[in-house]
Order: sequence, then structure tokens, then C-alpha cells
Amino acid sequence: MERRKFFTKLGLGSAAAVVGAPLLARARQQSKGSDDQQSQGHHDHDHRPVTGALANATVSFGQWRTNPPLDRHPYPQPAGPPPGNVHLVIPYQATIKVGGTVSFIIGGVHQIIVYAPGKRPSEVNAAMTRPSQGTPNGLPPLIDDPVDRLYVGLDPTTVHGAEPNPRNPLQDRVEVVQFTRRGRHLVICGVQPHFVNDNMYGWVNVVRDDDYRG
Repeated sequence: MERRKFFTKLGLGSAAAVVGAPLLARARQQSKGSDDQQSQGHHDHDHRPVTGALANATVSFGQWRTNPPLDRHPYPQPAGPPPGNVHLVIPYQATIKVGGTVSFIIGGVHQIIVYAPGKRPSEVNAAMTRPSQGTPNGLPPLIDDPVDRLYVGLDPTTVHGAEPNPRNPLQDRVEVVQFTRRGRHLVICGVQPHFVNDNMYGWVNVVRDDDYRG
């Protein structure tokens, strides 16, 4: 009734009211779409709590041997790749919910690279590389395949401990990565020979709450 009065005041009559109805509806829909786009634009800043058993997983990304026994105490350590390091991703597959995180506990000179669901190890172009940017010089190159890539971790040669041995990369650290896409994500070590020769990769399976059956 209010819409009809509005068009009558404009001298357009009831026919215009009938035509105007879908136009108003379309305008409302466009406005809603704009609101949705703005909401998506703020998705990266979504601070709603993520709770439950699948909110976070812990993955060891490289480990230190105990057989044969390993003594890491002597300081300073020699420059270069550390001896006694295991090039494995444990667990091989972790499961979290959408919006959850994985705490990658890095032991050794490694780099985390995460790919979108659908990427397989055989599809990684390991020949596409870039040099490490830090010290010590001469370490193997880092894989730089950008196809379906979601996250690249720190160049391990640029992360160092305190003096007096700045040449030696910091071999133990944590990187926490959030996963917002449902599906099975490939995670590899970007240090080229670790992936190519040692098969250093694993998976993060991201599910909805109702997908998980324990």
C-alpha cells in the first residue's frame, strides 16, 4: 500500500508500482550482495572462537635422532646443515576443522610450504627454485612452485640465534598456520633435496565438524 501511494504521488499510477516492485527487490538483493562481499572481505579478520578437539593439531616438522645418541650441547655448532636430523613430517596426516590451525614444530633446517586441496606430490615442480637469502651460503635451493600454493614459511637460512655464531641457522622454532579451506592439503619441505630425495611431506585434512567421526 505504501509503495502504491508513493508512485501515485509521482503521478505514475498503479502500473508503475507493479513494475517498480521487482526493481526494488533487485536493489535490495544487490545491497545484500554488497554486504556479503564486504563480509567476505573481512573474512581474514574473523575473530570468532574456534573450539573443540579439532581446533588445533601439532605436527613435528623434522626431528632429532636418539639412535645413535646425539649430543647437541657443544657450542658454537659448526655452520651448515645440522647432523643427526630426521627428515619426516609426523604425524604424516593431521586432521583439523575449518578455521583451525596447525602448530608446525620445526626441528632442523626446513621450510614449510602448504598447497591447496587437490595438489599431489607428483605435481610439485621441484625444479622451479629460488636461492636461500641468508647464511650460511651454499645451502640447497628452495622450491618455488607457486601453483595452488597457499603458504610459504620462513627461509630457514634467515632465522638465526644469538651471537657469537650468526652463521648457524636457528634450528628449532614454531610456525602456526591457519587452514580455512575444506579438503586435503599437501605440506612439503621447501628445501629441495629434503622433498625430492627424502620424500619430506605430509597432509593436513581439513573437515567440517559433521564430517569427523573420530
